[in-house]
Amino acid sequence: MAKNRNYSYKDVDMLTASGIVAGNFKLNIGELSTVRSDWTEAYADDLVVRINQTIETHLGIDTKKDLRDASSNVSSRQVAAKRDLSFFKTQIDDDFKAQPTTRDEILNTLGFSKYLRDVQKGKQESLVQLLYTFKKNMTDSLRTQITDKGLSAALIDKITGYAETFKDANTTQEGLKQTTKEISKEVMDVFNAIYDEVIGICKKVSNYYQYDAVKKEQFTFSKVIANLGSARKATTETKTVSATQA
Repeated sequence: MAKNRNYSYKDVDMLTASGIVAGNFKLNIGELSTVRSDWTEAYADDLVVRINQTIETHLGIDTKKDLRDASSNVSSRQVAAKRDLSFFKTQIDDDFKAQPTTRDEILNTLGFSKYLRDVQKGKQESLVQLLYTFKKNMTDSLRTQITDKGLSAALIDKITGYAETFKDANTTQEGLKQTTKEISKEVMDVFNAIYDEVIGICKKVSNYYQYDAVKKEQFTFSKVIANLGSARKATTETKTVSATQA
């Protein structure tokens, strides 16, 4: 990136992440407006509009709208997948607490033992690997063993479904990102201003939500940027394993 930029990310990534943060800011403005007088609904709306207009003006309308939608899908699906995986593990821990060996075997078979810690650290590649391991190793017999304890079969179906939909969302996102072009120097000031404004919001709001891990992550710019990643390595490795076993 050019030295005059205040950020080290690609322009499309910075603006896309800024748009996601602005959307999250707007969704939480009812609460956030109580802690700062300048954080109003009008300001939140204006921020979203300004970022969208900047993207449309300098990066193209249709492609970038599709990119924002795809990136938003990746982000929202990641949050949902992490939530459901956590809820699944909590139930396994409790349902099989009297059978620790069986409990550990289930969690190991489904990928929790290997990948969960990195998933909790926000590593998207590990989330993809966990989802694919879960889907691959959820046999009919294991499913029955788990659901007989009372865990919902619908939750299992949701988690196995994430593997494919998450991969599709990432593929769409990356395909669109590869069509982007570097912007000219005359719009650097506009991009820098947006970045500085959003970073300022992130610093304040992530601190405000420091005891709410999910919301804090939505306002941690580096994590929002990380969530835009394709997890290409993880999905490629999964395809290679599948092809070998076919």
